[in-house]
Amino acid sequence: MAVTDEAIEKIKGMIVSGALRPGDRLPKESELAAELGLSRNSLREAVRALSLIRILDVRQGDGTYVTSLDPQLLLEALSFVVDFHRDDTVLEFLAVRRILEPAATAMASTRITEAELDALTEQLDVLGAAPRVEELVACDLEFHRGIVQSSGNSVLCSLLDGLSGPTTRARIWRGLTQEDAVSRTLHEHRAILAALRDRDAEAARSWATVHIASVEQWLRSTL
Repeated sequence: MAVTDEAIEKIKGMIVSGALRPGDRLPKESELAAELGLSRNSLREAVRALSLIRILDVRQGDGTYVTSLDPQLLLEALSFVVDFHRDDTVLEFLAVRRILEPAATAMASTRITEAELDALTEQLDVLGAAPRVEELVACDLEFHRGIVQSSGNSVLCSLLDGLSGPTTRARIWRGLTQEDAVSRTLHEHRAILAALRDRDAEAARSWATVHIASVEQWLRSTL
């Protein structure tokens, strides 16, 4: 593994230094191995590892390329890892979401367009006042994704998208077991939306914090 790690570090160094740029094709395996002072086997293992985390793109019959290195692409690896979370770490995911999402919501208050606000309003209107829990949670995911996308920060958007999965089951369970969970969620969504329409960053931040913290507090009370 140490030899493979060395190979990974050397390829990483080429990318960080600019010797290899996004979209560049890597030299032939034999040439690159000689240039880096590596065995072809260790180079091959390094390429395989870097392709798994979306740094490299191995195209059969064409060669190996540096990917676009777009944050959303790179953070797909985070989503993969997050899928292996344990149930006892859900509170930790919620805590991270409570830190990041209100900030993204505040950022969105100055960037979100009227058309985007209208689309979010229509989404809530279509959902109605008494949706099924599964419908509400699906809408909740799309509602927050739409707001975070409007923040203009692709890294933040990708991070929060990756973190949303582990909390989905907790949100559904809360909706099924907490008496006022559906009405509270709908009320909080409307409050967040109103703050965004008013371009009030602090109100948007506060309501987003309240919204996420309510799920977190409920979950703590059940553990």
